[in-house]
Amino acid sequence: MSHIVVIGAGQAGASLVAKLRKDGFDGQVTLIGAEPVPPYQRPPLSKAYLLGDMALERLFLRADHFYPDEKIDLKLGAPVTAIDPVAKTVTVGDEVISYDQLALTTGSAPRRLPASIGGDLDGVFVMRDLADADAMAPVVVEGRKALIVGGGYIGLEAAAVAAKRGVQVTLVEMADRILQRVAAPQTSDYFRALHAGHGVDIREGVGLERLIGTGGQVTGAKLSDGTEIDVDFVVVGVGIVPETTLAQAAGLAIDNGIAVDEHGRTSDASIWAAGDCASFPYGASRLRLESVPNAIDMAECVAGNMLGGNTVYVPKPWFWSDQYDVKLQIAGLNGGYTSVVTRPGEGQTMSFWYYAGDRLVAVDAMNDPRGYMVGKRLIEAGKTADPVKVADPATDLKELMKN
Repeated sequence: MSHIVVIGAGQAGASLVAKLRKDGFDGQVTLIGAEPVPPYQRPPLSKAYLLGDMALERLFLRADHFYPDEKIDLKLGAPVTAIDPVAKTVTVGDEVISYDQLALTTGSAPRRLPASIGGDLDGVFVMRDLADADAMAPVVVEGRKALIVGGGYIGLEAAAVAAKRGVQVTLVEMADRILQRVAAPQTSDYFRALHAGHGVDIREGVGLERLIGTGGQVTGAKLSDGTEIDVDFVVVGVGIVPETTLAQAAGLAIDNGIAVDEHGRTSDASIWAAGDCASFPYGASRLRLESVPNAIDMAECVAGNMLGGNTVYVPKPWFWSDQYDVKLQIAGLNGGYTSVVTRPGEGQTMSFWYYAGDRLVAVDAMNDPRGYMVGKRLIEAGKTADPVKVADPATDLKELMKN
């Protein structure tokens, strides 16, 4: 009987094994996770879960009985230490598991501060998994002082949660502006103003020189402009890196993640990859997407191809971020944009439409679900929108779909 092993019990891994069973695979399926809990949603960790608005049980992607009902062998708290692509085995502790096909859905890991600048002090957190959220929750309380390192979406979401809990928040971003790597200046301006309105002290063009500790506990920070601030805890949000350690040790090709072909197959014919850890062909280059939709869509595509399909993975990029009472929805990829059109709305409702020449490539929509949906449909259909009409709030967005 054929055996498919999946390493990584996150969103991609859970989606892949579910799709295998849905598509009729009746062989043996093993899903291996390093964490001691079943697959769960990660986005709420830094928001609803940390705020206490979502119970642990609501995080889980499937009911407890799903895995035994579907005859999926779920191994938890079981980090894989080695892959032998010649023998077609994976090693988990003292156990050696044979596979016919293997899928890597190992995700990504947060960048951490080096110990040389105080990254190993108590009270310094990253936000990636359930253990991180559980460790951070007791210190995110009213009256504390927090330093957020990094002005990307991870850092801004952490700042929003802390500020809502009554924490005095200072955020430093070494680049000239927050969100510089991922968004236009207009989006940066919007979120800078939003956070300032909630009392967050955002310092751009300022980095962290080192953390200061007393008795092993972080108590302060010296910034690159020479200022020192008192802090009770630090949240590091300086990006994530694909988890490629196992793949690299197994001799698989690595290129900003585990390199796969258009079907999701790695450089080894029996090994596949999907989700945050995988980079795939995209136009004349390669792309790696860090998002829940990509994890699900790519994993399901790979599952079908593992069963003999020949489907080319075509991503439909979309992302979201929740900060205070603002929901940001992003459609498309803004790389290479040449202009940005602002579509104003009422209150905090607004959207920014990115164009490469006369081609619509992305939309950032703040509390504007209609703008997001129309932009997303246009982008996925390879259509554009007249920027003059987009900028006119009197334009019915549905009319853009007819052009």
